[in-house]
Amino acid sequence: MAVSLSEAKLGMNDSTTAFSLRALAWLYFSQGKYDKAEPLYERALVIYEKVLVSEHLSTAYTMNSLAILYKDQGKYDKAEPLYEWALAIHEKVSGSEHPDTATCLINLGVLYKVQSKYDKAKPLYERALAIHEKVSGSEHPNMATCLNNLGALYDEQGKNDKAEPLYERVLAIREKVLGTEHPFMATTLQNLANIYNNQGKYDKVELLYEQALTINKKVLGAERPETARTLYNLAFLYKRQNEYDKAKPLHKWALANQEKVLGSEHPHTALFREALARCPCTV
Repeated sequence: MAVSLSEAKLGMNDSTTAFSLRALAWLYFSQGKYDKAEPLYERALVIYEKVLVSEHLSTAYTMNSLAILYKDQGKYDKAEPLYEWALAIHEKVSGSEHPDTATCLINLGVLYKVQSKYDKAKPLYERALAIHEKVSGSEHPNMATCLNNLGALYDEQGKNDKAEPLYERVLAIREKVLGTEHPFMATTLQNLANIYNNQGKYDKVELLYEQALTINKKVLGAERPETARTLYNLAFLYKRQNEYDKAKPLHKWALANQEKVLGSEHPHTALFREALARCPCTV
């Protein structure tokens, strides 16, 4: 409706119409309706490029949004040039040390990471980290996000010794800033637990998974995918240590969760069902 009114009053090539298109596109994107969001973002970008200067921030924001949409659909070849262009605009207009520039660096880094181009992602994450450390301070939530991105990059490459201190810093920042019961705390606890698990530090792993499970159950609820994932991880820890009497009920709980939330035919549900089947019965 707002788009139609803008086009009727101002024409199809007005920046206000482009803004309305962006707003509607974001609504569709947030609902997972990518096929409806994509042409709206593309129309908005064409308008901005036509009516604004080539390096306007509105153009950069639209490029970034469209690039995220492409990335989430696996259209990496379309996303990359938009991320690069948005970054170039922000560096010129906002400055090389602006938080928005750091966001562009992170977005491009994430794109490279999902393609396993770790050598390209790493310097971008490091630049974003340096910006936030200088602008926001060493204990800002943005710092935790940057540290977590870099930690995950090392984690995926099996560089546990480099990921561990970064995740530990993330945990310390988030615990201080967000409190002990925030969902991000649960995610960080699990990330660190996974590193300890890879290192065979099972006594530390169990405690962190249990803490994450407590947070997820209390804050998100017992029937959320995040809770199921924690149950799954804890069950695998017990199974790895041959504690099948502890593992089996957790696998059952996790499977029941997935069946209720995602349905019996979902791939994740199938994975959980297989895990339960592979868990030996205790005598």
